Amino acid sequence: MLNDESVTELPQRGSRRARGAAALSSLTLRQISAVLHPGHPWGLWTSRQIVARLMDTFGPSLAGTRVERVDVRTADGHRVVGEWVWGTGVPRDTTRAIYYVHGSGYVLCSTRTHRRLTSWLSRLTGVPVFSIDYRLAPRHRFPTAADDVRRGWDWLTQTCQIAPEQIVLAGDSAGGHLGVDLLLQSDVRHPAGLVLMSPLVDLTFALARSRERARPDPTMRSQHAVRLVDLYCTGIEPDHPRLRLDVAGGRALPPTLIQAGGAEMLAADAIALAADLRLTGTPCRLQIWPDQVHVFQALPRLFPEAAPAMRTIAGFVDTALRTGTIDQAG
Repeated sequence: MLNDESVTELPQRGSRRARGAAALSSLTLRQISAVLHPGHPWGLWTSRQIVARLMDTFGPSLAGTRVERVDVRTADGHRVVGEWVWGTGVPRDTTRAIYYVHGSGYVLCSTRTHRRLTSWLSRLTGVPVFSIDYRLAPRHRFPTAADDVRRGWDWLTQTCQIAPEQIVLAGDSAGGHLGVDLLLQSDVRHPAGLVLMSPLVDLTFALARSRERARPDPTMRSQHAVRLVDLYCTGIEPDHPRLRLDVAGGRALPPTLIQAGGAEMLAADAIALAADLRLTGTPCRLQIWPDQVHVFQALPRLFPEAAPAMRTIAGFVDTALRTGTIDQAG
């Protein structure tokens, strides 16, 4: 069994570069998000462009990456869209995989915006990544994204015949919510492990607001994040079991690694999720990286801490695929 606390030693404070980047974000991204209303077509388009440019400019290198687009129909006629990503030097072996569910607030991102991150994850782990390109709101509302994530999982495990115990599920932000929702379903065989970066858990953002009052998030206000998520789940009761996930009352999940930034409001979601997972007996390692922003792992050119955080993830993936347990040595 794993001690509840992470055994990986984290710095007491973020690097000077990370703190500077967070301060700059508070003067730019945080202000821009206040005026770009995602309910307006121009606001949505501009928000998507800003996120894509940030990920491209400050993400890791794509050198040597191989990408294979997937667009198939399942036996029951449903469509699965995504891409296989092989990082530099990773063989084209699909007997094991990382199933990646990107974040976006259900609205902004895609496999394309996250390709640098998935490529880096593949290169560090030596494992190919299948990244699901689920449909986005506002055109596609709840439960479309969750259904697409489920179909991607079924395609991997049934059509591609990759054993669940040879898969690690990983996701960031809203992708974390979608991943946990998938694994709470009683008929889903669990993967070897679960990796969550800055997971969104509480779609009402009540947890986020409580942390925001103590320390404003440098990239976005909770009231603006709510506007994004509402484009996906508007008209649905917030207590719907697929939206308000009953993690503490659900089935135990596979060994889990959760990372979040100490400067972000969703650190509250990460802390609450880890506590709920432990109530179910799920082995869970929680890391709150000081002074880091939302999904800092995707922006190593701004946040030097992204590299050690990703090495921790790679070590977790390796151990999970070999043994199905968390390596207490980190």
